[in-house]
Amino acid sequence: MFTTRDTFAASVVSMANKAATPWGPATTVDELKVPQRAGEKRFASVLQLLENERGETLVRFAYTTGGAARRGPVTLRSRDLERLRAAAVDGHPALARALGWMGGEA
Repeated sequence: MFTTRDTFAASVVSMANKAATPWGPATTVDELKVPQRAGEKRFASVLQLLENERGETLVRFAYTTGGAARRGPVTLRSRDLERLRAAAVDGHPALARALGWMGGEA
């Protein structure tokens, strides 16, 4: 099991048990949320580690507005990507490994 916890300015969001993917249903194993702001707009980028019924690891990027997850394009500034990477390395090692952000195979 993976531990979730608050790290830096990123926070953990509640995890849904199942996620729909083009490869069929998957289970959410871990999830990380990085709050962002553009002028008055507030939103968050979400990184999810999923596992499908065959045991395959999937990584999903999404964003939220008002708590509703959106799967459309996710745009990250370099500083937000660094915050996401740092939070994943510190508290979400399986996500970090899946993205090649720490030792081990992706």
